[in-house]
Amino acid sequence: MNIFDVIGPIMIGPSSSHTAGAVRLGNVARLILGEAVREARIGLHGSFAETHQGHGTDLALVAGLLGWATDDLRIPRSFEFAEAAGLTVAFSEIHLGELAHPNSVRFELTGQEGGRSEVTGASIGGGRVLVTRVDDFPVELTGDFATLLVTHRDRPGVISLVTGVLGHQGINIAQMRVSREQKGARALMVLETDQTVTDEALRAIAALPPVEAARRIQID
Repeated sequence: MNIFDVIGPIMIGPSSSHTAGAVRLGNVARLILGEAVREARIGLHGSFAETHQGHGTDLALVAGLLGWATDDLRIPRSFEFAEAAGLTVAFSEIHLGELAHPNSVRFELTGQEGGRSEVTGASIGGGRVLVTRVDDFPVELTGDFATLLVTHRDRPGVISLVTGVLGHQGINIAQMRVSREQKGARALMVLETDQTVTDEALRAIAALPPVEAARRIQID
């Protein structure tokens, strides 16, 4: 247990689960998209659906999509800033199944440059989050560590190419998971690292022929 577990996050309240965690979920979703968000369709499940207005969860999720920190004093006015930034947001209630965490959300995002992504995650308490799905891929992404997401074609040697770049840059891999739609189709590599992935490493990986996109996920 660390000090974050004891005192909770520095945040604009009232609830670490319904506001701080929501801000972090928005931030992770924005980073996975990899560009400024133009349109967000946000589905709220369970407790998030029941209390989002009373606890300011809706404001916090939008604050995260704008890239703000959990203690940003502008959070209560995030809708106003989103409109000024050209970000349109629509909320709905969804049911993600009986096994889904009660504080769950699904983002369907479109970026300013036309990119699209779908991200599902939950605020699991104390401001911590767990992303469970990116597009069609199941993941376990907390945002607590420096993380690299690489979308690529399922080809022999891709893992070696990506890990080779990281090794050359002195970046140690702590954990790695790879999932794919089917053999030879689109795949997703999730790597948690001991060091921040540098801009140089990110550009080199993104330029590899089998790679479709590389995203660096790191939030405070």
